[in-house]
Amino acid sequence: MLSLHTFLLFFLSLSGLLHAKSSSGDSVLVVLEPARQADFSIFFDGLKEQGYELTFRGPKDEKPIVAEHDVPAFSHIIILASESKNFAKDITPQSLVELMSGGTNLLMALSEKQTPLSSLASEFSLILPPPGTPLVSFFPERKDPLSMIPIDAPVDSLILSPKMNPVWFSGVPHALGSNPLLVPILHAPSDSFAADTDSNADALVDAAEKGGEGLWAGSQLSVATGFQALGGARATWLGGVDMLSDKFAKKSKAGNKQFARDVAAWTFQESRVLRIDSTTHHLVNGTTPLEQYTINDQIVYTAQISHYNAKTSKWEPYSGITDMQLEFTMLDPHVRTALLPVAGSPGTYSVTFRAPDRHGVFKFVINHKRKGWTHLFSSTTVPVVPPRHDGYPRFLSAAWPYYAGAISTSVGFFVFSAAWLAGESRESKKAKKTQ
Repeated sequence: MLSLHTFLLFFLSLSGLLHAKSSSGDSVLVVLEPARQADFSIFFDGLKEQGYELTFRGPKDEKPIVAEHDVPAFSHIIILASESKNFAKDITPQSLVELMSGGTNLLMALSEKQTPLSSLASEFSLILPPPGTPLVSFFPERKDPLSMIPIDAPVDSLILSPKMNPVWFSGVPHALGSNPLLVPILHAPSDSFAADTDSNADALVDAAEKGGEGLWAGSQLSVATGFQALGGARATWLGGVDMLSDKFAKKSKAGNKQFARDVAAWTFQESRVLRIDSTTHHLVNGTTPLEQYTINDQIVYTAQISHYNAKTSKWEPYSGITDMQLEFTMLDPHVRTALLPVAGSPGTYSVTFRAPDRHGVFKFVINHKRKGWTHLFSSTTVPVVPPRHDGYPRFLSAAWPYYAGAISTSVGFFVFSAAWLAGESRESKKAKKTQ
């Protein structure tokens, strides 16, 4: 009876995963002060409508636990307690990095003050301005405070919806390091800078002096940035929690509601999620993969790739990648060729190439990295050997000079031997006659 009960629980949990909105699960832990939960009701209600199961927890609470026996208990974690300087012992920069390594997606908001999240930001190559210097701008002219800024969404954004209304922002900006895994989402306006909110027109000079390494101003700063880990997990950093608040979502002609939906969809792996279903390799005119190949063999390599459709919660074949490459490597790539989609076969990518004229242990490697998309990686090891003793052709055209030399030497040897022997027999006959 116990085994049947366990099986039913497993089946129900599996069914819930299959019907989850996200490709990685629908359980969400929200770390937030209980008193501020009502300030983000529009954002939370939108997540619930999408099928997510929200669990709330205070920043200093110890339950529910985020991981048990090093296994993450939630698929996604939202940390909006940006003002908290102390968190529970299981919410530390190190534990959050470990959770992300285990596949948990993170959505975090920064604060103008120095908090544990500020030190975690540096692990993601985010550079924060000095504490107490939020982003301010005098343009456009408005009645709102200088630190409350409308920001136009980029037209060619990989994550945000096109033709989105301005996104209202209030918080701290950050500069981006050289980490290639960073995904810019929303940049600061070109006329904005980081300074004290009560500053005057001379605040631009003060911001330069406080920055130390340069001026914290302009569109090189970012207010929302994503991070695509190699393992597939994603993290998004927001410069302020108010970007997700009801206050900004209810402003006239504000795009914050749509912005929150788009950011959550990307962070929780609803959009731009790819995976490699299978890979195969075989000889031309063959179908069975070989344990080893011979040099100069014609090899066919095929990969099946699918894309997650959040509307149907299903994986579907995807043929939209046009710049993927296949490498046949032994320490260094010996063959690098385009792995293109096959016409008439959705989700199938194939290429035919000749094995290099060198034996050793090779790998079929796909390492496709594009900003905003899931990284695709596959590695298959296969040896390449020289031909067998009976695998070479009987005669090599390049060796005809050597063949001719050997034949001429043999013929000359027989002619010389015959002439020598014939000469000896004649001399013996003459000697007998003279006697």
